[in-house]
Amino acid sequence: MSAWVLPDHIADVLPSEARHIEELRRDLLDMACCYGYELVMPPLLEHLESLLTGSGEALDLQTFKLVDQLSGRMLGLRADSTPQVARIDAHLLNRQGVTRLCYCGPVLHTRPSGPHATREPLQFGAEIYGHAGLEADLETLLLALDCLKVAHVPSPTVDMADARIIHALLQGIEIKGNLLVQVHAALAAKDRGELLLLTKNFPAVSRQGLLALLALYGDETVLLDAEKFLPAMPAIRESLTHLKWLARHLEGARVTFDLADLRGYAYYTGMRFSVYVQGASDAVVRGGRYDQVGAVFGRNRPASGFSLDVKALVRVLPVRPLRAAIRAPWCESVDLRVAIAALRAQGETVVCALPGHESEVDEFHCDRVLIQVAQQWVVKSV
Repeated sequence: MSAWVLPDHIADVLPSEARHIEELRRDLLDMACCYGYELVMPPLLEHLESLLTGSGEALDLQTFKLVDQLSGRMLGLRADSTPQVARIDAHLLNRQGVTRLCYCGPVLHTRPSGPHATREPLQFGAEIYGHAGLEADLETLLLALDCLKVAHVPSPTVDMADARIIHALLQGIEIKGNLLVQVHAALAAKDRGELLLLTKNFPAVSRQGLLALLALYGDETVLLDAEKFLPAMPAIRESLTHLKWLARHLEGARVTFDLADLRGYAYYTGMRFSVYVQGASDAVVRGGRYDQVGAVFGRNRPASGFSLDVKALVRVLPVRPLRAAIRAPWCESVDLRVAIAALRAQGETVVCALPGHESEVDEFHCDRVLIQVAQQWVVKSV
């Protein structure tokens, strides 16, 4: 095998795409900063028990593992930054009030999430700790939508659900083996026949409620239907009320519901959402409420947030135009160097054409040139 061949689903990022990714990364972090979120930079690897504590089997299977040559302990390369940020909130900051944190960095996956997905996403996320009310959930949603707006994503669709509905329907039922996983899979696939078979020994109320979820997807009328067909359990009624309130405050956004959507069921404790955009085969943003995320670190406080893969988001956006630049000649003139330095100090990109390479094209669009006129260096349009 050639030395330059990379592993499957691992790729170099070339200039145009790299520039787009970096500019978008800055835009997203700036938007989070506008909301009052503080930037943190968790390490790429940690002791495995810290990285995977309470995370569940899915994240364990996605995590690369290695032995620390200094301590002999097992280390993991992070597959998700959220547990790390929860650790930072719980142990390093340990604040009593609301804490808003954001981050953007690479994560590594043992397997790709899809046929064309990378195993090295660039994960951006924002999380708010310390507030159990709907206000934090709404802020999470609004920030996610504003991040897509600054990325120039047209017409996103927010799809919402609530993990408490499933938890309420299954409460008190003794489920053995991998039956729970099978029930969740049948709900996600909307497989009525399989669900009927799996729930044959469930109490009638729970069974009917689970079967009703299969048809509860679509626009806001779904919530009205849910009130009719789901059991009148307090937790379910509260969930539906909260979903209505959140959807009402997402003015201008297209909102749908899929009450049987269980992605992240072992992780979320309340409202959860996915954002879909045209051109993407899967959601570009996922988030919601996950109040138990800090419990394994000894500090179980309310938490809500979202994350996205900047690389995946860039792939569904139009290619950005080349960056405007000024082409300058190369020479040893002190005056020329002073003129170039002054332009760069003003934020201009100045590309010096090396001898013999004056006509080459690159990532920059040199729409102006720096030329000498009457012993003065001036910028002229091409």
